[in-house]
Amino acid sequence: MSFPDVAALHPGYKYASKLSRPMPQERAMQFKKVAFTMYPITDVARARDFYENKLGLTIGSHGNRGDQWWIEYDLPGGGCFALTNFTGEQPSAAAGGTVAFEVEDLDALIADLKAKNVTFKSDIIHSPVCRMAVCLDSEGNSILLHQLKPKAA
Repeated sequence: MSFPDVAALHPGYKYASKLSRPMPQERAMQFKKVAFTMYPITDVARARDFYENKLGLTIGSHGNRGDQWWIEYDLPGGGCFALTNFTGEQPSAAAGGTVAFEVEDLDALIADLKAKNVTFKSDIIHSPVCRMAVCLDSEGNSILLHQLKPKAA
């Protein structure tokens, strides 16, 4: 098992050097980046309303075959988030995977989403390097809202 270079990602995190492990070069070259993160959905219109009108994401590539949809949202800082009902999987907050969106102002976003009746699974969670909160999308998938703390001078 290899770990990301936590020290590079979060300088100042006191346990970072214990978590960092080198990855064999031949294995690392097989992977370039995360191409997209995907969540299953059951109600396309409801999911699009949530991500486009409540979260404010802008739709990118999308298409369908009948009632089966693939919808992508390209994020301004990089990365692609996709929604689909092609897989037949059921949305779940307990499925194991969670998307984490980096945000500018966690407090303002939480207030805005609560005003739009978005359900939160947690209060703000504090770590040495960030603050986070977990909410649910319209389909029941968990979304982690993440804001890095300013670096100490």
